[in-house]
Amino acid sequence: MALSLSELHALLAEQEELTATLEGDTLLLTNEEGVDAFLTVQGEQVLVESLLCKVADITDTAAFNDQILRTHKTMFPLTTLGISAVGTEEFYVAFGALSASSKPESVLVEVETLFLNIEGMLEFFAAFIRA
Repeated sequence: MALSLSELHALLAEQEELTATLEGDTLLLTNEEGVDAFLTVQGEQVLVESLLCKVADITDTAAFNDQILRTHKTMFPLTTLGISAVGTEEFYVAFGALSASSKPESVLVEVETLFLNIEGMLEFFAAFIRA
């Protein structure tokens, strides 16, 4: 049976280190450091993602993309990087996806890992991001 957004909201709202707010068809998650992530259930998939930085804020896009492709699989497990448009701006995003039939514990691991990896990514890739 697939997890629903309301079930995931109840599960994640119980976590002391997170604030979980249901906003329409999206669950806004904020960790203790103030980093936001957005969780949705889309068909048979649970997707959780966070904006890392604007594409325009990267000093050398080709070198940054090369660095991502060479390192993120081994350095930042369970988290993938991509580019998404928000309005008229493009952002690098970190995201994880899993089946909506996953165990609730697996969703917790995915969310916790995403937040940990975001911290590491921002530190590791800092040389490419304009302040």
